[in-house]
Amino acid sequence: MTSHPQNTQRHVFVYGTLRAGQANDINRLQPTPRFVTHARLAGTMYHLGGYPGVLLGGKQTVLGEVYAIDAALERVLDEIEEIYPQRKDEYTKREITVTVPNRALPCLVYEINARYVENRPQIAGGDWVNR
Repeated sequence: MTSHPQNTQRHVFVYGTLRAGQANDINRLQPTPRFVTHARLAGTMYHLGGYPGVLLGGKQTVLGEVYAIDAALERVLDEIEEIYPQRKDEYTKREITVTVPNRALPCLVYEINARYVENRPQIAGGDWVNR
């Protein structure tokens, strides 16, 4: 696990249950994140029942929200996605560049392991909230 200084802010792109108003709404977590913008990234979204998974890249896009977070909230997100402590291999935390109005931001994104989306339906339009 990568260590970051306590006061270092990072950005995260959330696309499923962590989006505002959803089951794991990031805005209800502590320490509170700061909403930056809505954004899209290249990826394919899959329906896994109560939550989605995204494979990065390709011609489709995924709609999500970008938040500024600190290291303590990053650890909470890692626990929700079962990255740390490692309990499953369902998600991998990646850092990718997301284009937002007037700039490109490095953002954390939790990518699904491809074996978990075999034979799962895709979500056309890549929008978990309005599927």
